Amino acid sequence: MPDTAPTSLVNKDIDGLNNKLKTASLPPELATQAADMVERLQRMVAQGFYAEEFEKVRHYVNWITTLPWDKRVDKPIDLALIEQNLNTHHYGMQEVKDRILEYMSVLKLRLSQNKGIAKAPIIFLVGLVGTGKTTFAYALSDALGRPIARIPFGGMGSARDLRGQSRLHLESEPGSIIKALAQTGVKNPIILLDEIDRVTAEARADIMGVLVELLDPGQNYAFLDHYIDYPIDLSEVLFIATGNNTTNIATAVLDRLEPIRMPSYTDEEKLHIAKEFILPGVLEESGLAPGTITIDESLWPTIIRPLGYDAGLRTLRRTIEGVARKTARLLVSGQVQSVNLTADNIKDFLPKW
Repeated sequence: MPDTAPTSLVNKDIDGLNNKLKTASLPPELATQAADMVERLQRMVAQGFYAEEFEKVRHYVNWITTLPWDKRVDKPIDLALIEQNLNTHHYGMQEVKDRILEYMSVLKLRLSQNKGIAKAPIIFLVGLVGTGKTTFAYALSDALGRPIARIPFGGMGSARDLRGQSRLHLESEPGSIIKALAQTGVKNPIILLDEIDRVTAEARADIMGVLVELLDPGQNYAFLDHYIDYPIDLSEVLFIATGNNTTNIATAVLDRLEPIRMPSYTDEEKLHIAKEFILPGVLEESGLAPGTITIDESLWPTIIRPLGYDAGLRTLRRTIEGVARKTARLLVSGQVQSVNLTADNIKDFLPKW
């Protein structure tokens, strides 16, 4: 059956698409291609069959006019601010911080020489769960003033998740790279490729192939998403990758990365982090006043290792969050005003397994 919407409404919708294209800063060739699509749609109106095609064209126009073809963050690289942010978010790990500051120094020099696009090093943070890999990326984003988008690779089962699907398929969408650009709104954001070693075994070869294209400066200036079907310049993106290890990462991908090993936290470092950062933060998040929970010094080794050795901080945070929840319940029920953890009551507050 032909579509029966009033022609005036259809023309108004088509005019809206044309206005979007005229006001957007698109590459000339892409603008011409999109205008031709809308013109073809206009011709279909006379035949009465346009509704499905209109939705496809509108979806496509919305995407290409949302992408940051010429928008970027123009903020000088402040090495002192980067160092300050890294120190605020991470205690210790000086070697990791030094490596990041070295890479940022090189990037700053390249930018200062005005020799075209400054290719950023592709940092690859490798370490066990909970060692702060992702937090480093967000600290760097804050210091550089660049928005960040995270792409989780854990369980990713198809290269289409990265590269999108052709518009010939129903319900097709751009891939996560294009979505990350649209989310950040600039062409030089930070894109966090999180846990690139955890893709499914079946799709690993295809996904690694897309990663090579993404991370290779000789290729990523013209990255092709199958949905957008037009080269996208990713050469100004600062990619940061993370992984628990390198076993499942293709050699060709590793060759394009600058690996930085994330060390495990020592008990001494965990003690400082727990007392100075985690406990005050958990108290605030839980609505508990500072000082509501106090802990005898002799108990910290038990709190740090309730279940044995752990390289990261997640178990330590969960343990302290559990103490805060139990304290909150006692406080709300009127049983206590504050809690002091001692050898006599510690078992009541630690997790039971």
